[in-house]
Amino acid sequence: MNDFVYRDGVLFCEELRVPDIAEEVGTPFYLYSKNTFVRHFQVVDQAFSGIPHLVCFSVKANSNVAILHLLAGEGAGADVVSAGELFRALKAGIDPKKIVFAGPGKTTAEIEYALQQGILMFNVESSQELKLIDQIAQNMDVRAPIALRVNPGVDPKTHPYIATGLKQSKFGLPLKEAMAEYEVAQKLPGLNPVGVHQHIGSQILESGPFEESVQKIANLAKNLRELGIDIKYINIGGGFGIQYTDENAPAPDQYAAALAPLLADSGCSIVLEVGRMISGNAGILVTKVLYEKQGEEKKFVVVDAAMNDLIRPSLYQAVHQIVPVVQEDDAAEQKVDVVGPVCESADFLAQDYDMPEVEPGDLLAVLTAGAYGFSMSSNYNSRPRVPEILVSGRKAYVIRCRETLEDLIRGEAIPQDL
Repeated sequence: MNDFVYRDGVLFCEELRVPDIAEEVGTPFYLYSKNTFVRHFQVVDQAFSGIPHLVCFSVKANSNVAILHLLAGEGAGADVVSAGELFRALKAGIDPKKIVFAGPGKTTAEIEYALQQGILMFNVESSQELKLIDQIAQNMDVRAPIALRVNPGVDPKTHPYIATGLKQSKFGLPLKEAMAEYEVAQKLPGLNPVGVHQHIGSQILESGPFEESVQKIANLAKNLRELGIDIKYINIGGGFGIQYTDENAPAPDQYAAALAPLLADSGCSIVLEVGRMISGNAGILVTKVLYEKQGEEKKFVVVDAAMNDLIRPSLYQAVHQIVPVVQEDDAAEQKVDVVGPVCESADFLAQDYDMPEVEPGDLLAVLTAGAYGFSMSSNYNSRPRVPEILVSGRKAYVIRCRETLEDLIRGEAIPQDL
């Protein structure tokens, strides 16, 4: 079931017409479906129901507190990589005992904050970080629950910018060093080694890399338990791919069928860090055509959304489907670059893209924009960030207001002696 559907040639989000929402809030804007978020979480959760598990939503994929609150109500935990994401998760009502803190550059202040909140565990990425967490925990008279992030050296077969489990990646510790580091952690009084962790990349479209890497960390967990280190959690990370255009993406139950047998006898609870699979197809970016422009070699459709609103096409060469919000049966096909107002040649939402002819004022929807859309947006070119709208049935909620020009300079100051 898809909650973004055409009815009589008009795109709907659940029970509301997208053109009506656009008329109310203006363009561009992000539009999310509550039903899709909930259904996608439940499908992932159910897929792994045969083994003890916790689904932690990757806050970096979509960090709006309303979305996090919605998922908290479904029992989700959170995968955070900064104090800001931890703050958001807590404000949204996510249980700190369901929060894992990842990332290779945690600061002292972030570690202290997470320990004060009583999170489930840190995913530790280096020997120096391990010792710093121990030192801070001792100063606070607590024991920090930790998992070591192990780099299994597995090729996830994805874009190099989102591959995180290769030997040349900045993330994690080499697998061959893990046992020695766990023995160090076991002896440090401020640490409580409770888990093992991996994350090999994002938008992975086959189960093979996961099977290879999960087998490695499952063996590591078994060996650690035999040494008397009480490993309770195996965090298999996330990165399950989804369909943007014509990709053949496995369903959650297919991933689970491949991975659950490798974990069933581990004696551990399984933690998943899932973001894109839950949020990607739960959101779209709605934009308005400003101009059409014929160049010497290309035709351009200039819209009011830009790379600062959705950077994935420029950064990752990602391809999103772009469709008219109102279909015209007799519209001829054309090959165009869909570009925005930002003064960069990299400011495009699509290149050499086949789509129906459009006119200024027409609305377009950039599909599969619910993950790494708004959360990666910026104010580049001093462009106010767009609003986020959540639809539930026949109701639409503004869950983030459009920024104003005054918002752009909030926090800035001109010194009096200039």
